[in-house]
Amino acid sequence: MPLSEHEQRLLEQMEQALYAEDPKFATSLRSTSGGRASRGRAALGILVLITGVAMLMGGVIVPLIPLGVAGFVIMTIGATLAYLGLRSRPAAPAETADGAPETPHGGGQRAPKQSSGFMNNLEDRWRKRRDQGM
Repeated sequence: MPLSEHEQRLLEQMEQALYAEDPKFATSLRSTSGGRASRGRAALGILVLITGVAMLMGGVIVPLIPLGVAGFVIMTIGATLAYLGLRSRPAAPAETADGAPETPHGGGQRAPKQSSGFMNNLEDRWRKRRDQGM
């Protein structure tokens, strides 16, 4: 059932308000076809995987080594296809107001990795041991 003109205008106003209030969140909600998993590719991968397993078993039952090797290769290709089909792709990076891609830490610099308390304790012990030895 299509939306009426009034409902479409309300929806557009709500969308504009969301972009004005929190553009990063609004961009993350934008749906893109590239960001979803491909069921067709996953189904094809599973069918290829099953075919490869059948060929591998056939190569084992009837002692034909090339058939078993081909089955293993096809099985590996099928598993890869299924994995890539089920894995969802990351969303496109958010853009700033001027159209440039937004970087999380600015300037391409990475935030310093904070070490855990355990690692800090180990480093402190190492420094004390080294200082006492000198």
